[in-house]
Amino acid sequence: MKLGIIGLPQSGKSTVFGALLGARGQKEDSGSSRGGPRVATVTVLDERVDFLAEIYQPKKTTYAKIEYLLPSQIPASSPSRSEGGVLNQVRICDALMEVVRNFEGPAGSPPSPEPDFVRLEEEMILSDLTVAEKRIERIELDRKRGKKEGEREYPLLKSCCEWLETGDPLRNRPDLASDPLLKGFTFLSAKPILIIVNNEDEDEALPEWDHRPQGINPMLVRGRLEMEIASLSPEEAEEFQEAYHIQESALDRVIRNSYQILDRISFFTVISDEVRAWSIDAATPALEAAGAVHSDMKQGFIRAEVLSFEDLKTQGSFQAAKKAGLVRLEGKEYEVKDGDIINFRFNV
Repeated sequence: MKLGIIGLPQSGKSTVFGALLGARGQKEDSGSSRGGPRVATVTVLDERVDFLAEIYQPKKTTYAKIEYLLPSQIPASSPSRSEGGVLNQVRICDALMEVVRNFEGPAGSPPSPEPDFVRLEEEMILSDLTVAEKRIERIELDRKRGKKEGEREYPLLKSCCEWLETGDPLRNRPDLASDPLLKGFTFLSAKPILIIVNNEDEDEALPEWDHRPQGINPMLVRGRLEMEIASLSPEEAEEFQEAYHIQESALDRVIRNSYQILDRISFFTVISDEVRAWSIDAATPALEAAGAVHSDMKQGFIRAEVLSFEDLKTQGSFQAAKKAGLVRLEGKEYEVKDGDIINFRFNV
């Protein structure tokens, strides 16, 4: 799971990235900032993993991970800047986090979070429209040459263009945004998005929006303050969080929202003396979940032995839960639920 951090210049993207990175004292991925995007792979702490580790006492405990990517800045003189070079770096991401400035800018410029969001949204829509139109032109040219490549995607691309020309992002058309035939185009406006409103240190309120984007709930972060708190010792950090009414770190809040906008869940396995969390899409069939663990499990899938975390917690042990009839055998079409503890039975 990878999210790209975007925003207009001076919005505080690097500051927010620093707050996420410093929350648990983690470091950037090796080599990630050598002229390219900066990447931070953060641990998704989960009390359920800790509980399972206490019960099973494994030699290894593995939490889920999330990557946050901060694009490298492209010089104003670079030709690629006008072509959305910064935005193109996040096309590989599953979702976007847009940081909007809600503090006084350089030379005393007032904040304008909603217009800033709209401006970048328009850039993404225009970029997607350009990509779709170029592909349509190529398909039409191939038709004249007697080639039939792209026939299935052609009507979908036409629909994308019609929608984008209205100024609406593709994420508001889930049928197009999620169509497998369009996945390779990595449309920016089709990606789920989390708006990060970057406030002053003392400002605890979200700004008013005249037209809040459909299905998007902005999240408040005091980037500079929270980056500074992330650099403190746990004791000092707790003291400052209490003083500034911060209930949990920016990282924990962003992780929770990242899972929400991507509609992701976690299930757990206990295999070869390792307790491990796996992040998958909600409603993923058991067969596909097995493949996320190992291709052999998917290939030789027989049944999934499933126990919900809450049932395990209530009963206190796997044996007690099994005796109570709470351990179930499910088939390949079973939709995995958040918190499921699964033992995949397979034969290859």
